[in-house]
Amino acid sequence: MNTIDANAADAVLWLEVRQHDRRAYRILFDRYGGALYRSAFRMLQDREASETVAHDIFLNLWLKRETLEIRDFRSYIMTAARYHVYKALRARAASPETAVATEMMEGMSGSIGNGAEEKMAELRVRELIGRHMNDLPKRCREIFLLSREQHLTNQEIAERLNISRRSVENQITFALRHLRMHMKEYSLLVAVLLDV
Repeated sequence: MNTIDANAADAVLWLEVRQHDRRAYRILFDRYGGALYRSAFRMLQDREASETVAHDIFLNLWLKRETLEIRDFRSYIMTAARYHVYKALRARAASPETAVATEMMEGMSGSIGNGAEEKMAELRVRELIGRHMNDLPKRCREIFLLSREQHLTNQEIAERLNISRRSVENQITFALRHLRMHMKEYSLLVAVLLDV
């Protein structure tokens, strides 16, 4: 009988998945499947495509469980979600903006793959975003990074910083408006990278 704790840490569950534990896999899916779906839906506005993104990510995790080395499970799958959304948007290629973003993001597969060239392309794009983020007020930047890099919810950020949830929402909105204004030509790219 499997006694894996449903509240176990992601790292513990992932180790069990690597040992072919289907219950641990199911717990991780239940824990993150909805978040992946919502993240994809914000960009794609398509229920079926968003479900496909979430399911494809977890299918790949199961199929590659023996070889994948994942240090931070949540960060890994959120990066995977951005990559899958990018692929879906690229497949649509419905507008000139998408074409520009596709060209700019050609190397983004480095988020999942290991190619040095792809990693460099992603680093260049992130550096550009970082420059504009440095112009944000300190608290605004802190809140935005907690949201987008540590993937905390607005409520979690509010509790951590002892401020209202509404303040968190306002600061994130301000940061996004700032980035969009200064990176208009890369608006789709910014949206995919920052999961908006």
